Amino acid sequence: MPGQAATQEVPGSALLRRSFRKSFPPAVRGVGAYLWDSQGKQYLDFSGSAAVNFIGHGVSEISAAMTDQARSIEFVHGSQFTTPIAEQYANELLAFAGDNFRGGAVYFCSGGSEAVETALKLARQYQVEIGENGRSQIISRNQSYHGATLGAVAVSRNKRRREIYRPMLREFSTVDAPYCYRCVHDCTDGCFDCGQEYAAEVEAAIADNDGKVAAVLLEPVSGATLGAVIPPKGYLEKVSEICDRHEVLMIADEVMSGIGRTGQNFAVDHWGVAPDILITAKGLSSGYAPLGAVIMSKKVVDAISSGSGSFIHGFTYGSHPISLAAGRAVFNYISEHKLVQAADSDRKGSIAHTIKQNLAQLGDLNHVGEVRGIGLLWAVEFVSDRASRASFPAEVNFSGQVAQAATERGLLVYPVQGCADGDCGDHVLIAPPAVISSDQVSWACQQLADAIEEASAHA
Repeated sequence: MPGQAATQEVPGSALLRRSFRKSFPPAVRGVGAYLWDSQGKQYLDFSGSAAVNFIGHGVSEISAAMTDQARSIEFVHGSQFTTPIAEQYANELLAFAGDNFRGGAVYFCSGGSEAVETALKLARQYQVEIGENGRSQIISRNQSYHGATLGAVAVSRNKRRREIYRPMLREFSTVDAPYCYRCVHDCTDGCFDCGQEYAAEVEAAIADNDGKVAAVLLEPVSGATLGAVIPPKGYLEKVSEICDRHEVLMIADEVMSGIGRTGQNFAVDHWGVAPDILITAKGLSSGYAPLGAVIMSKKVVDAISSGSGSFIHGFTYGSHPISLAAGRAVFNYISEHKLVQAADSDRKGSIAHTIKQNLAQLGDLNHVGEVRGIGLLWAVEFVSDRASRASFPAEVNFSGQVAQAATERGLLVYPVQGCADGDCGDHVLIAPPAVISSDQVSWACQQLADAIEEASAHA
């Protein structure tokens, strides 16, 4: 298992770092669920970097596919050409997304933020194409995160990631996300009623905007900023019905939860929900190349094709052939190795089921408030007091302390703050590659437990 060698950052770095208060060792190699830094220290990647790597590091088939594509054609612009790899991969991805997207289309870009920007513009143009020129509002949810570009930040509602940029943003309407650990409604019936209450907020927001809403944007399973919160049964179904009734598009942001991460092709499949637009990235290429995709239904495509005939939007590197080669090779690898099934935490014998069982044992530790998640997307939320569920003050940075203690042990998890109220509320996100072994899971959960105990001793 990972060793304890010291790590140092290369001095005099010209990079603008994510933080000037933290040292980042240079990563030089990855194989399976492991990474190594330049000093030879080994890390178990228990977070898939940031819920990105799904098939493991160092898979030679992916780099070979990228090399083969580069030998034939490395880049063409979408205003002049399409490519065989783009056509093939788009068809395969539509089929993977299910019957709801038969006859639809795929827009490839370079990552999740670009995909969200694309979906927002697509929703607006769709409404204009069908004669609803007044519809430009987007309803999103509190504590959501949809990306780092200004449009994506505008519809994101994590205070820590948007507050400084508020003067630059257009403000949209928001509703609360169902978060049963801190629910404001009655959860005694297994959370069905509270899910309906949260869905009713969506309908009220649509009514308050008086015919101006173009789309509702949500994460079916919450990503980084709320931390793997699963919606109550009936919630997504009700939101979908409300959107259909009010002729508002439903956009599902599956940048983190898509491409098998939750044990279904997409997280919406758990609830039989058919969004109009589906956003995916991260696991789409498993980190081997920058890649995102917007998958849209036939209804959306037909509105544009029979209307203006062109989508008024574009990125230089959209449908980049080498990125698409990486994505298609990852897609084939997932299929051949049955990794969606491996990520099914309800399937006994699956690695996701093993993770679910091991993580559950953390629930009795001091300062662990809740262990939640599905498939290979989990979070451990920390509290200063288990009875009251009170969060640590933000300045304590408890999740950061846990993550640092884990890193020192050779375990990588993803710390996040703000899940309770935007400032306070600590959790770590866990999203390992589907190729992780049972022994690695057992070791990882023990190291995480030790890291939590260490942080608790200093809290």
